Amino acid sequence: MSQGSQPLITNTKCECGHQNPTGTVLCEACGKPLTEDAESQTVLEMRYDGIARRSQKSNPGFIDRIWNFFSSVKVAIYLIILTLVGSMLGTIFPQESTFLNIDPSTYYKQEYGKLGHVYYLLGLSHTYTSWWFVLLLVMIGASLVICSLDRVLPLYKALSRQRIPKHMSFLTRQKVTYQTPIAEDGAKWVEQITPLIRKKGYRVRTDGGTLLAEKQRFSRWGPYVLHIGLIVFLLAVLARGLPGMHMDKHIGFPEGESKKIPNTSYYLKNDGFRVEFYTEDDMPNEFKNKGKVLPKLFETKAILYMCEADCDDLTKEPKLVEVDRHNIQVNDPMNYKGLMAYQFDYDLNPVIRSVSPVLVNAKSGEEYGKFTLNIRDPEREYKVGDYTLKLTEKYSDFGLNDQGQPANLSSSPNAPGFLFQIFGPDLPETGVQYFYFPKQIDKERFQQDALNAQLAGGTVPLNLDVTSMEDVDLSKSTTYLNIRVDKVMPFIWIGAAIGMLGLIMGFYFQHRRIWLRIDNEMLTLGAHTNKNWFGLRREISAVLKQMNIEVDEKSLENNRGSKP
Repeated sequence: MSQGSQPLITNTKCECGHQNPTGTVLCEACGKPLTEDAESQTVLEMRYDGIARRSQKSNPGFIDRIWNFFSSVKVAIYLIILTLVGSMLGTIFPQESTFLNIDPSTYYKQEYGKLGHVYYLLGLSHTYTSWWFVLLLVMIGASLVICSLDRVLPLYKALSRQRIPKHMSFLTRQKVTYQTPIAEDGAKWVEQITPLIRKKGYRVRTDGGTLLAEKQRFSRWGPYVLHIGLIVFLLAVLARGLPGMHMDKHIGFPEGESKKIPNTSYYLKNDGFRVEFYTEDDMPNEFKNKGKVLPKLFETKAILYMCEADCDDLTKEPKLVEVDRHNIQVNDPMNYKGLMAYQFDYDLNPVIRSVSPVLVNAKSGEEYGKFTLNIRDPEREYKVGDYTLKLTEKYSDFGLNDQGQPANLSSSPNAPGFLFQIFGPDLPETGVQYFYFPKQIDKERFQQDALNAQLAGGTVPLNLDVTSMEDVDLSKSTTYLNIRVDKVMPFIWIGAAIGMLGLIMGFYFQHRRIWLRIDNEMLTLGAHTNKNWFGLRREISAVLKQMNIEVDEKSLENNRGSKP
């Protein structure tokens, strides 16, 4: 039965003299029913002992309506269901974060067809960081907070203001109730039964011929302790989106290079990489004679640096101080103050770090000079003899887009290309454009000579050429490390522990209360628990038998109402 639908009486002053807040169903002092619905109940609704919640205001305002929305258990269930559905949608195809060096705008279409492309367009390829998923988590958190506040305050008021004497109608409308005549003085009889009830673990208070015994009151707070744990858990999950709180990225480190770890002040250097392969003799039996080459061990000699100065100044070299070094292997990561670097993968294909081409006269073969071109971080201008080369475009992975225009296909240096504007003697005042591809395979694939002839409007006056391998600086291999930072994980475990404590409190303990009153040699007993009614009736029956009152456990049931 919903308490929110109960008609409220206009006068909330009980006959016992206690003034109750508007909306209260049972008198806070004596427990007498104050509403017509409560009066008609054969078994009282004992949730919050009849005290009204804020969400049950008769004339809610705008803020109250928002409060009522989030205080609804139905709304909380719907939000949880929507979040579960969203989570399941995120598992249809792998998330973007699980891949290394892909372009998601083309990957999902190529791998999974139209359905994959729609999946990407809907934003489901990054479900767990999308705005709608985060909003659902925030709404669940708000619902937990408001649901708890809406219920915990009335519950605290009901439990902290319990009075010993209770109204007769309150006692006779409990699920467990019993009446029998006694021949002794009421106060004396209560004094005799008190130690017997205490032996059952109850805390007993008496007032003349009335008694209140209760135990395990703390179990009533179990659901709210669980809510606190869930709120801590959700806040920790949401905090992962804050800068510096969480990172889980796969980063490639070319051998011999130092590379900045994004969103940190750390640099990591791949000081050497080695890989050992199984021989045919020591290869596991399940892989023998299958023509496979399997790595037995791959290891990165990693050095971790802390940047102390010029960290964000692109015009200066950062000042680095070594803070740790470790030989990273599978299942043996580097761990420095919560920053973890796991061995993930490797690539044994050489990568060009820099080249030193010579500027040559295309007709005479005269060499004008040499300059060093850094593939990842080229300078904007180079001076070679009397000529000036200005870099106008840089492509790390050169290709053509859907319109046939030059484009960068990815951030990886798969096919580096550079467009220069060359100024100097015997050249037009506006200079000439020149495309340069450091890799020979890219020169042939993209027809560098024909492309430059077209840009020059005929004959190419100058060429860039590498004369020997000594002018090429190569990284022999690239190691891929999984960099992880998770500063919120301790709070996730704390939230989980608090939630488990709340579950234990709520599931394994029961709040039991027994009320007694003796009027004109008539004993009236009422009892209530939030669960395990059989155990409560058994305890009461055992105590009454010790007082020479033979009572069957079933006779303690309120026969006027539905049986528990």
